[in-house]
Amino acid sequence: MSLPSSGSPSLKSGPSLSEQLITDMTTWRRHLHQFPECGFEVNLTADFIAEKLESFGIQVERNVGKSGLVGILRSGDSDASIGLRADMDALHIHEQNTFAHCSKHDGKMHACGHDGHSAMLLGAACYLAQCPSFNGTVYFIFQPDEEHGCGAQAMIDDGLFERFSIDEVYGIHNFPGLAEGELMVRPGSLMASESGFEISIKGVGGHAALPHQGIDPMVVGAQVILALQTVVSRNLSAISETAVVSATEFITDGTVNVIPTQVTIKGDCRCFTEATLARIEESMARIVAGICQAAGASHTFTFTNTFYPTVNAKQQTVYAVEAARKVLGTDNVNAECEPLTISEDFSSMLRVKPGCYVLLGNGTESIGGCALHNPKYDFNDRILPLGARYWIQLVNDRLGDAMVN
Repeated sequence: MSLPSSGSPSLKSGPSLSEQLITDMTTWRRHLHQFPECGFEVNLTADFIAEKLESFGIQVERNVGKSGLVGILRSGDSDASIGLRADMDALHIHEQNTFAHCSKHDGKMHACGHDGHSAMLLGAACYLAQCPSFNGTVYFIFQPDEEHGCGAQAMIDDGLFERFSIDEVYGIHNFPGLAEGELMVRPGSLMASESGFEISIKGVGGHAALPHQGIDPMVVGAQVILALQTVVSRNLSAISETAVVSATEFITDGTVNVIPTQVTIKGDCRCFTEATLARIEESMARIVAGICQAAGASHTFTFTNTFYPTVNAKQQTVYAVEAARKVLGTDNVNAECEPLTISEDFSSMLRVKPGCYVLLGNGTESIGGCALHNPKYDFNDRILPLGARYWIQLVNDRLGDAMVN
């Protein structure tokens, strides 16, 4: 079913949250921060979230995509629906903070704010369960293993969009360096893909004093690295195809007086459309094969895509901007931000369903201002009610007009 338009944006307003709910969200967030879990091993986190959702009277489906869960909240008689997604996993980082809610799991840390994302969505779920002024179904999606780029696809492969009738899907991420109370987004490509490559070149090693007796894979590898720089400059449009190709590792089995037999080149690629991604892979494969054949060396080439480009649907971005402006004020919402070369596996969900991913300011000062994936990072609890209010406004906008159906 098609969801209705939510109308034109208004001045800063939106739903108000009780002080108790704001306090509860902070408590939940700090609890999650103390007990970080990584990858798909987020069982304690999922248990905590499921128990909270069930205490709100929300139906919960567990083990979707291994350890993911989906909360289901219905109101009224419309079959319109919306999906709201938060990630649950942490990073393998040893936290260097000393506050009371510091990680109790050595070597693991919520250094990306997924604890905050989960707490914001829990807050919205609590509010909507108590004040169901919408007509339709809200699906609260709590996803594992975002950091490795596998969790969203695992939930999709496990029937996320077949088992649950989700019309549109939305996500949110905190963004250090952007002032709290501000939000940025753009239609189309918001964030880049992330792909890794590995090139193994096999030559004929030998004595460093007698290079003519073999095939030096070091020289071949050096030519390959230089030639890879032409993928962007000579194979892609300088106007419409922004991309980065970086060789980051060069590994050999040689030593000071030994020409190696084999070298391995590893690296990373970023771009903003799947068409560009395919062109990069094809160009790299052709370049590597040609140089190795010319030198008489053999090779293998592996290109692994971990994150697709995050591409926001045009109309769903309009809805997200309208909801954000109602909550944060028109001047605090940048609806045409520059694209970012970071990556996000919510992109996999946007390949299946129309939706929008937004970035909410985590602050520019010491509280929440530290960069993501830094051992001194912490989520800014002051933005918890902003994120929850955005979710609530979006649900009411998208499902509110369904009352007339």
